[in-house]
Amino acid sequence: MEELKDILESRGIKPTYQRLAIFKYIHDHKVHPTAERLYRNLIKIVPTMSRTTIYNTLSMFVEKGLARTILISPTEVRYDADMSTHHHFWCEKCGKIEDLFFECEKARKGEIEGNIIKEVHGYFKGICRDCRTH
Repeated sequence: MEELKDILESRGIKPTYQRLAIFKYIHDHKVHPTAERLYRNLIKIVPTMSRTTIYNTLSMFVEKGLARTILISPTEVRYDADMSTHHHFWCEKCGKIEDLFFECEKARKGEIEGNIIKEVHGYFKGICRDCRTH
């Protein structure tokens, strides 16, 4: 928890108990949660947690580069604390999002055809291996 506190402070974020709980959840759980899922899970641990706190904190984390939004699903915004360059696979059957780590020549930050690339988001949609076998 001390390491997470240091990360927040390094980005100019006051590490309140609620902010630490939110950051720990998205950092430790690689499920790419929605704000609602965060709320449902954290309210059990932090009874004073509000949806507004969740949304405001996630917005701050995105603004400060500690999380990113994933807009792969047509109906919801998901969050990811892994800021490394990677892609995402969304199962259109169960809704699970998985991280995909592979090199893609066009995905490297830099310049493509005179355009400066600052971020890369690769989304793949289909049926996951678990849903295929059921």
